[in-house]
Amino acid sequence: MPECPELHLAGRYINEACGGLVFSGGVERSAVGRGPEVPFCSEAYRISATSRGKELRLTLAPLGPGLSQDLVFRFGMSGSFRLRPAAQLPRHAHLRFLTRESPPRALCFVDARRFGSWRLGDAWQPGRGPCVLSEYQAFRENVLKNLDDKAFDKPICEALLNQKFFNGIGNYLRAEILYRLKIPPFEKARTVLEALKDQEQARRKKNPSLTLSKKLKLMRENPDLLELCHTVPMEVIAAEKNLFDPDDSDNYAAFKNWLQCYLVPGMSSLRDRNGRTVWFQGEPGPMAPKGQTPRKKRAQLKADPEALTPKVTTRASKRRPRAAAKPPKPAEEEEVADGPRKGRARRRRKATTAPALSKPEALVKAKRSRRTSARRGRGAAPAV
Repeated sequence: MPECPELHLAGRYINEACGGLVFSGGVERSAVGRGPEVPFCSEAYRISATSRGKELRLTLAPLGPGLSQDLVFRFGMSGSFRLRPAAQLPRHAHLRFLTRESPPRALCFVDARRFGSWRLGDAWQPGRGPCVLSEYQAFRENVLKNLDDKAFDKPICEALLNQKFFNGIGNYLRAEILYRLKIPPFEKARTVLEALKDQEQARRKKNPSLTLSKKLKLMRENPDLLELCHTVPMEVIAAEKNLFDPDDSDNYAAFKNWLQCYLVPGMSSLRDRNGRTVWFQGEPGPMAPKGQTPRKKRAQLKADPEALTPKVTTRASKRRPRAAAKPPKPAEEEEVADGPRKGRARRRRKATTAPALSKPEALVKAKRSRRTSARRGRGAAPAV
């Protein structure tokens, strides 16, 4: 799911890829896009982007007379931007901006799962706090001065997803941040953050004349949770080098190698009270949901091409061999091994002998059979 590093990289991608391009015409929208029609048309305009937390603002600026148009995007679970030839549009391209060149290209907002959306105007969504990436100092102050808020009565793993205070943090970032500090995810948020407030006040009293460079050095050497909310996303941005193709496999490989906790084999996971999976190491903490047992992710073994193929034992091969006079047919054996469960049950019922009847049941069935044969005899007489 895109978080603040992915939104930041998307903005850089748009500015780098579209900086020298001129767009023309109106904005095309798919029938199923989760956003309004864009009432904008221009013979020549440029596109630029700015990100903030989990939002990205696109500005369409005419090169001649006319008013610019802003759109603010939320990426949902799978949103991204792609610049592609207009004749080869990617699937799920819900909003398209066409270039004036020939043949034209299209900047597309692509969203396979359709949780992403856009709205008209330049205003960021109300209620979102300062961005952890681009407004770090304001973000830090906003958290520490509002620790009485009921949002901090919750576990720290749930508070970290509250965009009113942690704008830009999502599921994988919270796991990586808490893992580095060895903080149990279900420790009370206020308990964790009030300790930071006390440490900051003590640091100011001890070193009132610290320069900015010394503060940054201390931050790098002994980062606290709020500092990691800024530096960890910066690491993701540095890890993904190839901005001109967000689908580049090297980006995903770099991101996967960077992860230390999220989806990493050996780590445990639980669902928080919002139904989101949180990854961690060690104890979950005192506020862990009751009735859940932490699950550990198992390591996936890589296939060795030179290894011998293991012998597969089917159910048919486990059965006792039949008499030598009636060897099993290969086709039937394979069918028993791989066929549906109902079919196997039927075949087993055909193979078994009927149980012996008791004497009263045998007499009743004999009488019924005689009556049935007599009726059939009368019915079989030729018509007159």
